[in-house]
Amino acid sequence: MDPTRRELCLTLSTALLPALLRAEDSHQGAAPLPSKMYPYDKLPVQTSNGAEFRAILKGKLATGESVEVHETTLPPGGAPHQPHHHIHSEMWLIREGSVELTVNGTKYRMGPGSMGFVHSNEEHGINNPGSEPATYFVVAIGPGADS
Repeated sequence: MDPTRRELCLTLSTALLPALLRAEDSHQGAAPLPSKMYPYDKLPVQTSNGAEFRAILKGKLATGESVEVHETTLPPGGAPHQPHHHIHSEMWLIREGSVELTVNGTKYRMGPGSMGFVHSNEEHGINNPGSEPATYFVVAIGPGADS
């Protein structure tokens, strides 16, 4: 009896999976991020257009995902960049002030303790519509997050 197309695809994908995983592992190169603490007062500060950025971590997790974490403080009316999209997912954890997160043209206002999440390839942007500085953490996970 001849195998069905479905059975052929399943057999082929099962046979190729180990090779694909090995190829993915060979591209990761660097060792995974170690367990480490990041004291706030030790984080270097960079400024651009009135915004402050603190890089926290960047690299690969032990499970292979790319990750990048930073903190941003936006001045009133500030935005770090124009709305954009990329393959990795991002989340924002609001620490102080208020921000407006725009996702695919819809605006969401968020204050301290709020979290926003945007998955891969959705257009998004963030700005500070308030009269006080706004501070938030960004956690990016997925392909390209560590580049």
